[in-house]
Amino acid sequence: MSSHSYDLIKFKDNLLQLQIHLSEYQFDQFVHYYELLTEWNQVMNLTAITEFEEVCTKHFIDSLSISTLFPNDIPPFPKEYTLIDIGTGAGFPGIALKIAFPQLRITLLDSLKKRITYLNEVVGQLQLEDVETIHGRAEDFAKETLLREKFDLCVSRAVANLSTLSEYCLPYVKIGGYFIAYKSERAEEEIAMSTKAIELLGAVICKQKEFVLPSSDIHRTLLVIQKVKETPKKYPRKAGLPSKEPL
Repeated sequence: MSSHSYDLIKFKDNLLQLQIHLSEYQFDQFVHYYELLTEWNQVMNLTAITEFEEVCTKHFIDSLSISTLFPNDIPPFPKEYTLIDIGTGAGFPGIALKIAFPQLRITLLDSLKKRITYLNEVVGQLQLEDVETIHGRAEDFAKETLLREKFDLCVSRAVANLSTLSEYCLPYVKIGGYFIAYKSERAEEEIAMSTKAIELLGAVICKQKEFVLPSSDIHRTLLVIQKVKETPKKYPRKAGLPSKEPL
């Protein structure tokens, strides 16, 4: 595994904009991750983005952009911080965050068995420790006492409206913890429509950060939602309802 056959200049510049400094070993891990992503992508649908520089910007940098929400914390996540990535897909943002911030304890949840098989391969080959993978639906595992309200941080790049996503994610977050949603540029209307749902689930939107991904014209919004009280036991509702009938 060597990063020398790839041009990492732009990736390194973009990381510096996020104030992230990686070792050669971590760069090698990102390259190896890219190679596994493109290799497995030939037999299953993981991403439409396959060119190295684009993957670095649109997947890796995008995933790591949440580090800018914690500018005063070096590193941005405390040691032993627990994070769950809901609907992780190809491992974004969870695996990218784990490579850059190895102190994180990560849980990756996805509803597709073959994606979990791929993620297990990535975790093994990259020798990542403290990573758990779970095959299942967010609605089902949020009822489990082992996982309910146990995480410092829940993240999701999954494509769903904010009310639906909040119902999937907030039950996993401990009181005082955060759910961070990655959104595309036009999030204002979505935010306005989801405020009631977020309150119902025991949380409040405490920060909204809009930015352009480095070296691109891609607009992003990061929403930081803080859990302030317990989520009522009846949420999330049974599988399918959060997306069919958002709160």
